[in-house]
This record gives sequence, C-alpha cells and structure tokens, in this order.
Amino acid sequence: MPTYTDMTRCDGCGDCVDICPSDIMHIDPVYRRSYNIEPNFCWECYSCVKACSQNAIDVRGYADFAPLGHKVRVLREPEKGSISWKIRYRDGRRKEFTFPIRTTPWGSIKGPSEYEAPDLSGLTSQLLAHEPTALHIDALPTLKRA
Repeated sequence: MPTYTDMTRCDGCGDCVDICPSDIMHIDPVYRRSYNIEPNFCWECYSCVKACSQNAIDVRGYADFAPLGHKVRVLREPEKGSISWKIRYRDGRRKEFTFPIRTTPWGSIKGPSEYEAPDLSGLTSQLLAHEPTALHIDALPTLKRA
C-alpha cells in the first residue's frame, strides 16, 4: 500500500525524506511539500507515516488487497505513548487500532563510530560485533549438548 502526501497538511519539514529507507520520499522544490516519487518501490514500512508530525501522509490500498478501497490514517501521539491506526472503507465501515510506541527516540541509538573498533579475534568468532554487550546481556543463550 504505497504512501501519498496530503499537500494541505504537509509543512515540508522533511522528516519523511530523512527516514525513508528506499529514498522515494522527496520534497518538491517549488511547493516545498513532500511526495512519493515512485509508489511502486514503496517498501510499505510506514516509517514516513509514523514520522510525520503533521499527519500528512496517508496509505493507499491496492485494489486486489482491499477491493472495497480504503484510506489509512496513522496518528502518532508521543505524549500518550501511542500510535493509532484508523482504516476507513468505501462502504463506510471503520476499523481503529491503538498500539504503544515501541520505537526508540530519534538520536538515542549510538552510531557505528561511537563503538570501539572490534579486535581481530572477532573474525574467528560466531558473535556479531559488540555482542553480547550491545544487547545488554552477559552472554548469549546456548543450547546444551545432549
């Protein structure tokens, strides 16, 4: 379900552009509003929808997925700690869901340059870099041999 921007709500802040993993959300240079340059390449991750502080980005359903057609609105309310999804079908039915926000705050994750360089002995280990320290555990769980 590709995303599209409601131009009357968008303020051109660019948060959707910054967070889009497929780099398809862009800011129009004339109107200073975001738009999806290639809906067919949308990963449907909804990162832009959740990041939009103006609630200007909607999701359009595919005809084969939602034959009645629908519109999805996502309302992120950080002060309440929730994300609400509202689905409106063409026949008038509505579905509403509310979930807690489980993402980390913007900028709270350490970047790669903030970790110490791994030593060369890690090349022969099955552990990923900085495991288990980055997972905040003492050791990874292991299976006991029978």
